[in-house]
Formats: sequence, structure tokens, C-alpha cells
Amino acid sequence: MTNEAHKPPGFSARGKRTVLLGAACFFLLLFLLTAAWVHHALQPVNKKGENQNFVVEEGATLKQVAVDLENADIIRNSTLFRLAGRLMGHDHHIKTGEYRLNGATPALEILETLKEGRIITHPITIPEGFSLDQIAQLLEQKGFSDKASFLEQARDRSLVTRLGLSGDTLEGYLYPDTYRFRQKEKVSRIITVMVKRFRDIVTPLEAQIKDSGMTLTQVITLASIVEKETGCPEERPMIARVFLNRLKKNMRLESDPTVIYGISHFNGNLTKKDLRTQTAYNTYMIRGLPPAPIANPGLAAISAVLNPAEGNDYYFVSKNNGTHYFSGTLKEHNRAVRQFQKNRSKRTRVKSLDIAQ
Repeated sequence: MTNEAHKPPGFSARGKRTVLLGAACFFLLLFLLTAAWVHHALQPVNKKGENQNFVVEEGATLKQVAVDLENADIIRNSTLFRLAGRLMGHDHHIKTGEYRLNGATPALEILETLKEGRIITHPITIPEGFSLDQIAQLLEQKGFSDKASFLEQARDRSLVTRLGLSGDTLEGYLYPDTYRFRQKEKVSRIITVMVKRFRDIVTPLEAQIKDSGMTLTQVITLASIVEKETGCPEERPMIARVFLNRLKKNMRLESDPTVIYGISHFNGNLTKKDLRTQTAYNTYMIRGLPPAPIANPGLAAISAVLNPAEGNDYYFVSKNNGTHYFSGTLKEHNRAVRQFQKNRSKRTRVKSLDIAQ
């Protein structure tokens, strides 16, 4: 017998090579098909797609985000998107916020956008003289934060201390300006940004504040009163001078806005009873400044306190056109009151009542 007769049945060497070559071709084809599918799945959904606002909620997982993106026709395949995110190490680095995404954008670019947190922001302008309540209300109306949550943190004494400020609240220290925040922004960030802006404004004024003989709180408190007393920018230094003159003579400030600030749920009608009701902010009853700011003043009002007009005026009365008449004596002031207020049906707005100075 030959040796060939003793070989076990099986494939010849050529047959084995054929099988191996066939298997290799199969797996190559499978690889190419998979690669083509992956490539297609990661391509834009629609090259003519329009921008969409897409929100990644706090605590959302990559899986949830991927499914929402697919449902919104921003990506083709949520499973592959999620797998790519994990392979790239982005699965735990998706940033919360609002994005402007487009189905014409490749999936990997969208993934990178979410990882880097390229969120869109919206402008909001805080007017000069707004109080904490008004700021909180405006932020809620514009969709940036919850009013109750904002007020709770703005009135958190421990937070005030951590921010290096004095007082029970942040009233006066949330600088009025135009900001850009994301929708449903963290209250802590809103407050931090606004206080930082306040510091940017007042830091260059530190020497002037020291020279004024007042503390920062006193300057901001008086500036907040000046801010609320007039809407005429040119009058701010004159209003400041009147109050500084009165403080120097230990006269009551007799400022309506301070009284209003001390009234809970003010209904818009300031009465004589209100003026005679004792509160910490009723400057018709107390002497000196109220204990804290009554609003958040802008730079012009702060500068007016630090650079008041020259003069010996102690009184002013509304001329009913947005401006005021200033007087140095009570006699002159009473004459101005009769002139400018005689036809008013509302309570006469004077800066001196018939009470002891």
C-alpha cells in the first residue's frame, strides 16, 4: 500500500486554501458592508435640514439623548450614535443645555457639540433700579429660572457672606445690565455672574468710596434711593446732593420709595397711614439711611452719590413731567408744592412733612 492510502479523509491543501480564501472574502465583504452601513448611519439625515432647538435636560443619559435626537430627525441611528459616544469616551460628558442642531450636520460633529457644551444663550436686560422681586419675576417670565428658587438663594445670608458681601440679601449687588444665559440656567450661576459684574463696576470706585466717608453698603443704599427717585439721568447728582445734605444735618430723608419697599404686598397706593407706619425702611419715621439697599442701582446712580452736584438744596418736588423742582428752604419748597401739585388729585409728593426734623 502507498502512503496516500493511509491518509485520513479531508480537504486537500488546495481545498483548504479555497475555504480560507472564501471565508476571508466573506468577512471582508461583511466588514465593508458594516463600514458602509456605519458610514451611512453617521451621515447627515437631510442635507437641507433646518436648525432646531434641542434641549438636553439635567441628568439625561447618552441613551436618552440619542433616542430624542433620532426622534427629532437630527441623527439617523440612536444605537450607533450611542456606541460612538462610548467609544470616544463622551458618554458621561454630554453637557446640559439648549443647542441649535441641524439634521444636515454629521452625527460625530453633533456628538462633539454636545460634549463641548456649545449651548445657545439668550439675552436678558435687567433694568436699573429693579428690586430682587422684579429681577426674579423677569427671569421667570423669560424662562431662565424659577422665581421662588431665585429669591430663596438671593436671600440666603450664607451665600451673601460667601460672595464677600454684607447684609441679609443680595439686594443692591445684582448689577443691572444685559446678560446672556441659557434657558433654565442654574440660579447659582445667574447670581454669581451678576455679582461679578457688580464687582467689575465698583472695584475702580474703591478710592472714591473711601473718600466719601461711607461704606460700600451705604453708598449702594443711597444710590438705590437715587435710582428710584428719578427717571431723569441729569437729576441724579442733584437728588444725591439733597439726600447728602439732609444726612449731614440729621434730617429725615423722607423718601417715598423707601416707604414702599418696606410695605409687604404694596398695592400701588401710598397713603398717609403708610407714611406714619413704623418700619425699618420708612425714612419719614427713621433718621439716616435704611438698613440696606431698596433696589439694584446702575453706575450712573452710584457715580451720582460719589460725585453729587454742588448746592444747598434740601427739598425737591415733582413737576409732573418726569423732573423735579429743587429748593434750599422749606418756604421755597412749600411754594413749589403749591405751584406744581395744586391740580393733582393724588397725595402731594413732598420731601418734608409736618413732623419734627
